[in-house]
Amino acid sequence: MDQLRIGIIGTGMMGCEHIRNVMANPECTVTAISDPNDEPLGWARLALGDAASSVKEFRHHDELLSSGLVDAVIVASPNHTHHKVLSDILSTDIPVLVEKPMCTTVDDCVDIVRAAHARDALTWVGLEYRYMAPIAALLDVVHSGELGSLKMLAVREHRFPFLVKVDNWNRFSRNTGGTLVEKCCHFFDLMNLAVGARPMRVMASGGQDVNHLDEWYDGERSDILDNAYVIVEYDNGVRTMLDLSMFAEVGRHEQEIVAIGDKGKAEAFVPGDGHIVVGSRVTRDIRIVPIAISDDVNYAGAHHGASYIEVMKFCRAVRSKSQPDVSVSDGLWSVVIGAAAHRSIDEQRPVLISEYALD
Repeated sequence: MDQLRIGIIGTGMMGCEHIRNVMANPECTVTAISDPNDEPLGWARLALGDAASSVKEFRHHDELLSSGLVDAVIVASPNHTHHKVLSDILSTDIPVLVEKPMCTTVDDCVDIVRAAHARDALTWVGLEYRYMAPIAALLDVVHSGELGSLKMLAVREHRFPFLVKVDNWNRFSRNTGGTLVEKCCHFFDLMNLAVGARPMRVMASGGQDVNHLDEWYDGERSDILDNAYVIVEYDNGVRTMLDLSMFAEVGRHEQEIVAIGDKGKAEAFVPGDGHIVVGSRVTRDIRIVPIAISDDVNYAGAHHGASYIEVMKFCRAVRSKSQPDVSVSDGLWSVVIGAAAHRSIDEQRPVLISEYALD
């Protein structure tokens, strides 16, 4: 079988991660890359290794799209470029996987949903946390009914500050969509997936209290939040909560996820300890469920094999012309909750999802 030819648009940290994902997958290969900046193009050459000489480089994504060198593309450019880049791709018949968040605003996400629905080619949103082994195992337990009717789900992310990016674009909310969109859309996607209903109301409190307070660019100080609590209420009565701190990198786990139903409770940890924990209210038993990264994963990378699985599934969906695991609708709803949480913080009030024009 011929390898699927993949183009990478944006070759910063995540773009290079996807280069490694593709290069480790015998079913696909990188044939073209694009980035307007020299430094990330250099990073891409390092990631490609000996294959770099056979990969065509472009400065602009339009040149890559019209080159005839790709069967599908992966977009890993800065968040604030996603709407423009996606709009150009969606005017073609080239399948695309776009890194999270799909766009930085709800309106831009709605625009992309409409454009994606107007064409036949695959559009996949990069929300790979659902493929991490501990999280996937916890979701399986939730959906199996073992916990009974899900009532509560809590995500704690205690982690390191934002990484340095090209030109430090991620130091400003206008470029990222805000911390609760940029980073936490992953967790809101998991909440939506676990709950299986639509969010109805969001209440949040947060601030920028520790990180990047002394960082100034062109006379403007970084404004990204570094901590928050977010509560989400769903139309089926389930409540979820996010506890975020980006100055808490000294903990044992970066993420802890707890799902509670009327019959039991399940806990998952990332990085994992090789298991999740499931407890029964009826028997009072606690069982340890072993989990491991799939044998299909040839490159674990920075996301414990999740982004490799994502790229593998994307490539197979392109070949089979099947539907995406993670749709543009999923991308939209993960951003909606983050945007509502920021509005709640800014305006110091609960925010109804009905305030957004989503129909």
